[in-house]
Amino acid sequence: MRKIIFATGNQDKMKEIREILADLDAEVLSLKDAGIKADIVEDGRTFEENAQIKARAICEMTGEIVLADDSGLEIDYLNKEPGVYSARYMGEDTSYRIKNANLIGRLEGVPDEQRTARFVCAIAAAFPDGRIKTVRAAMEGRIGYEEKGGNGFGYDPIFYLPEYGCTSAELSMEEKNKISHRGKALRAIKDELR
Repeated sequence: MRKIIFATGNQDKMKEIREILADLDAEVLSLKDAGIKADIVEDGRTFEENAQIKARAICEMTGEIVLADDSGLEIDYLNKEPGVYSARYMGEDTSYRIKNANLIGRLEGVPDEQRTARFVCAIAAAFPDGRIKTVRAAMEGRIGYEEKGGNGFGYDPIFYLPEYGCTSAELSMEEKNKISHRGKALRAIKDELR
């Protein structure tokens, strides 16, 4: 069985990743599982660039196939903020409860049709022979008026999906993986790994 390293330390993310990649004949390891400690500066201007920076760096360190993602929330009314800074928005140690409250506050008085937003995920696969494949996917929705739901993480409780009548934090993990930006991108990159 081959090994694939996913360049993340986020255990919530790893749960989603392992579920979606379960049918690949591969052991999917997080950085922690692989015993890798790396502080990679993600200074790309796009989700794709950041994913490629991480994947390439870890691939060069390990000689293994490495997947890396960069994902975030784009809110149209706020000029696509927080965008590539989603994880570092308002500081890395700021809780998502505070970040979510801030974004809801910044949209006060903004009507539904102008609260459009999307979760974006770019995944890069770096191969030991130097090749890099990158895919991008999105999940469209809008920003709600309050946090709702206990599933998911990050901005999920404020990301409202009109066609489901709930936030992405109110979906089951199975439902979310079917429609999420990360789920779509993982399925697309899976085709490249076969």
